[in-house]
Amino acid sequence: MRAILFALAMLTATPTLAAQPWLTLPLTPTLPKADVSGLAPVNGVKLWYAEFGQSTGKGEPVLLVHGGLANSDYWGNQVRALVAAHYKVIVMDSRGHGRSSRNAEPYGYDLMSNDVIALLDYLKIDKVALIGWSDGAIIGLDIAMHHPERLTKLFAFAANYDPSGVTSAPSAVVDQYIARAGKEYATHSPTPKEYKNFVAQITHMWDSQPHWTKDDLAKIRVHTWIADGDHDEMVKHDQPRTLADWVPDSGLLIEPEVSHFAFLQNPDQFNADVLRFLKSK
Repeated sequence: MRAILFALAMLTATPTLAAQPWLTLPLTPTLPKADVSGLAPVNGVKLWYAEFGQSTGKGEPVLLVHGGLANSDYWGNQVRALVAAHYKVIVMDSRGHGRSSRNAEPYGYDLMSNDVIALLDYLKIDKVALIGWSDGAIIGLDIAMHHPERLTKLFAFAANYDPSGVTSAPSAVVDQYIARAGKEYATHSPTPKEYKNFVAQITHMWDSQPHWTKDDLAKIRVHTWIADGDHDEMVKHDQPRTLADWVPDSGLLIEPEVSHFAFLQNPDQFNADVLRFLKSK
């Protein structure tokens, strides 16, 4: 690994339940007004996307890819921080998520990675720095292996490299997230009554993918940070550490006092780490 980038917090007292951010699920943010948004026809579906900071942004575009069951609204805090730092920013709803449609093809990370490449082609963007959360991080790793020429950097937060790396432990935060995502699906989706079926199909993907080995991940040559929260309730703690060991020259960042939903629980910390990553070499 290039570096181990532990973010450490000093606790002076035992925190109360209310002071434990990893046990909370803050409200889903809203996205700021986009410069451009629309539906891109790619790979037999229509992917919703939005672009920000197109007139003021400088340097490499940054693509934010959300996690499973979610939508691009979850990145609202990050979009604002990145635009304020003068980056061009793109968000997208993965196939079947948010405002995007789907077809009969089974969900899979290779397919969803190809959707990202097709969207970049549609937008005439050669390369991006990709910030991925959960499924978005797995999609980013898939692209880094199979389409490295399309990435300048990869920040992979809360990824697993094997289905065995997903924990089955009960979590009130995860239950709350699944329920909230269902309400958002009903609001955004072109198939608003299909959430139960959607969850079943995504769960099947989680149960069966990815299956990456050390040799697979050793192919990655993209500048990468592997990141997670120290209280992740969905991904086992060995997963980010093993990924950082297996991805050549990668950094490992463990954010304190947060979980799988760090970008909501402590957006200032998450945004600062992303900005630090984007400036790193």
